[in-house]
Amino acid sequence: MTLINPEACKKQIGNYLTGKADALSDNTVLQRVRMRRRQLGQMTMALDRDHAKKRIPSGDYHISRKIDGEFTCLVYNEGEVFTINPGGTIRMGAPFHDEAKAALDETGVRFAMFGGELYVRREDGNRPRVHDVVRVARAPKSEADVASLCFGIFNIYEWNDEQRSGQYAERFDRITEIFGEADRVHPVETVIGDGSKAVLTQFKKWVDGESAEGVVARSDTAGVFKVKPRHTIDLVAVGFTEGLDDRSGMLHDVMLAAVRSDDTFHVIGRVGGGFSDDERASLLKMLEEHVVESEYAEVNSDRVAYRMIEPGIVFEISCLDMIARTSRGNTIDRMVLEWNEDERLWEGVRRLPLCSIISPQFVRVRDDKKANKEDVRFSQLTDIVEIPSANVVSEELKLPASELLKRAVATKELRGATMVRKLMMWKTNKEEKSKDYPAFVLHLTDYSPNRKDPLKHEIRVSSSQEQLEQYWKDWEKKYFVSGWSTL
Repeated sequence: MTLINPEACKKQIGNYLTGKADALSDNTVLQRVRMRRRQLGQMTMALDRDHAKKRIPSGDYHISRKIDGEFTCLVYNEGEVFTINPGGTIRMGAPFHDEAKAALDETGVRFAMFGGELYVRREDGNRPRVHDVVRVARAPKSEADVASLCFGIFNIYEWNDEQRSGQYAERFDRITEIFGEADRVHPVETVIGDGSKAVLTQFKKWVDGESAEGVVARSDTAGVFKVKPRHTIDLVAVGFTEGLDDRSGMLHDVMLAAVRSDDTFHVIGRVGGGFSDDERASLLKMLEEHVVESEYAEVNSDRVAYRMIEPGIVFEISCLDMIARTSRGNTIDRMVLEWNEDERLWEGVRRLPLCSIISPQFVRVRDDKKANKEDVRFSQLTDIVEIPSANVVSEELKLPASELLKRAVATKELRGATMVRKLMMWKTNKEEKSKDYPAFVLHLTDYSPNRKDPLKHEIRVSSSQEQLEQYWKDWEKKYFVSGWSTL
């Protein structure tokens, strides 16, 4: 039985097809790919050069050159070959697929799944970049583009009915046996060495000497280690929190944002490491002088709300990596803010895809830089990781206005005080533009000045107006009872 319906895929160039997971006859394939991506993330420890020297234990390692590509699984099913990533994108019919089919046909295997990196072999000889994969694999412009797609294999996940785990050395030997003579589909470049010294030797050769993205060291006993150089980027401080208890009077962490091309501020994350205690005390005092109001609120890991500050202070930080998608292939959406200079106020715009920064560390305050799109270039991020909607501007960010559908207000006098209950139902008109909004909202405001908690709210959301109409009727019966006068 075939797993892919080619008619559900889009023909690109020649025999090359792309499609989505709905082209699969067995949706567990995608589930298994996502599971493998999660497992890989959970078992891999990311380190920089200094930490690798201290934390990688002795032992035999398969040390591989890290390819800057897209994690993908190659599937072979009774002569059918395709690749699928955790986001559910299917690709088939490229020359590297044909090479994989030819190699696997000779093994007599019925079903197999391999983990690897889909990448583009560049004509200029420079190292592959994930940006190239996104551009070429999604919409190639020529047969040469399709032919440039390659696949570096680093693991066997399934072989017939076996779920492969452990015994990495044995599996890599099998990968080399099958694909060692192939061109576009091949084992990742790998050497065997002992402990951190061997890993850092390859780091010096591949990363320092040949500008590779990093190295990956795998051991059946010690685990998996990813060693990469740290990236240094400049970001705008937009908020901060103070430490608790014995850390009171000291900075806890800082909320940071990148500046988009339209001068909006995209919240990327927080930095809480790399500060000395003296810096925590002095920076807290400095940031407190710039506190402003904000319509947008967020809390840190201790559930302490960030105090927002005017845009102006630029922090240089270092980070080990940036990740633009979850293990399921979903985008990592962050809030875009707009600074209202006239009102001295932060206004929320909407969430858009950005990225997560891994292991951020404070380096210094950049007194020589200002909080603008020239000094805090958004391309600092897009040079490292592919970010969807990176070029969207503020006019495209604005969401449609909501539409009021129904409104009802009732009052009641009690002990000289006026109580108010208000029902409102509206259509957001935003559900297709942002996953943060439902289609319809029903909201109850219940105000009673004589109560311990004077103001109470209830809310219901739905994709169905009919469903909320029924809630409206139920709440009218419950809250607009005898003694209440409808306005």
